[in-house]
Amino acid sequence: MYLVYADEKGNVYDHPGLFAVARNGDILTEILEEELIPLPEGATLVSLPDTVPIGMDPETGEMIKLDGCTAVGALVPQGITRLLLPGYVKTNRESKLPLFGYSAVVWKDDRFWVAGRASDDIYKWDPLNFPMDELRQRVEKTLELFPNNRILHHLSHCALEYECLTASNNFFHRWEGSLPVSYTCNAGCYGCISEQPDDSGFPSPQTRMNFKPTEDELVEVMLHHLQTPESIISFGQGCEGEPSTMAGIIVPAMRRVRATTDMGFININTNAGLTDHIKGIVDAGLDLMRVSIISAIDEHYNAYYRPRNYTLENVARSAEYAASKGVYTSINYLCFPGVFDREEEMEAMINFIRRTGIKLIQMRNLNIDPESYLAMIPKAQGEVFGMKQAIEIYQQELPDVVIGSFTHIPPAELRRRKNMA
Repeated sequence: MYLVYADEKGNVYDHPGLFAVARNGDILTEILEEELIPLPEGATLVSLPDTVPIGMDPETGEMIKLDGCTAVGALVPQGITRLLLPGYVKTNRESKLPLFGYSAVVWKDDRFWVAGRASDDIYKWDPLNFPMDELRQRVEKTLELFPNNRILHHLSHCALEYECLTASNNFFHRWEGSLPVSYTCNAGCYGCISEQPDDSGFPSPQTRMNFKPTEDELVEVMLHHLQTPESIISFGQGCEGEPSTMAGIIVPAMRRVRATTDMGFININTNAGLTDHIKGIVDAGLDLMRVSIISAIDEHYNAYYRPRNYTLENVARSAEYAASKGVYTSINYLCFPGVFDREEEMEAMINFIRRTGIKLIQMRNLNIDPESYLAMIPKAQGEVFGMKQAIEIYQQELPDVVIGSFTHIPPAELRRRKNMA
């Protein structure tokens, strides 16, 4: 498998003599055949600015920098878990890569391959199932039906400009739809995609909503979407803050909806730090809850999330309460090769999952500048297993927990009884 690199104009090449290497965290490593999958449809090759690619001499095993060239990574579709980072060094230590998740890419057997693993069925999240011409027509018709609903106007921008698939589902009237509700947050996540301080070094790829919706607007969106047994409407999107900060309007809106219909599932994507607010939302009839998490170790969690007036213990208590009431709970696990697979991280997370009754691990590639992230978190304390082996250990230790990438409709026996008023 050969090194892939780019020239100064962004043209991509495979090197005729150097083998590809990758990084697991900050450690350069060889790539194993079983860690590779063909470059998925919908993946994008990108050059990494201010980097130099590193390859390996196949005869001597020497690591060689390819000066004058730029490293290349792959941005893989949702549902693909990256296993390794591209092999590179930075030419400018102050430079920060944009907020994307970069995967190692190689050239082998006359095609590109990436270090990745298919973690879920991507059919419902395949951009080919979201034709833009049809989407524009559906957006126009929906806004004609609800001309004064600011949430739907906001989602139309997310769908058409950012090509957000969850927002698009609101207009295709299917699967999992968005319901952003909060412009405030109780965390200051380092890699937040909707709000960054001016001196962060990288811009937010999305714009956060800037208004407080009304209860009536929430009810309109929910009733419009929840019209099939498999419909999901989700509070908590990339374009907003923490939804549970708006429990004061979420709770009565949910009660009104559930007084009208028991169709579909109500979900919240949350950091779960506001335990009392989460309890109120659960008691109002929540069906699904996905908790965003990067680590079950306090020092690591706090370094990334920078929580405001809550702790990791609050997160655990919220998840425990939801599970005790029959909510199908999952974690949105922000994964980074060389960190996810650390011995101490795995032990802490497995204990967290067992304690809280989590049923589903949604593997999500952490979009971040690798050097910035590794500099802020604790150093590894034990063995680092590699992503592939780490996932296998999770499967062995937690045989009843599903490992995927997306929000799932629970099996019938695990669905919460609808809370009809």
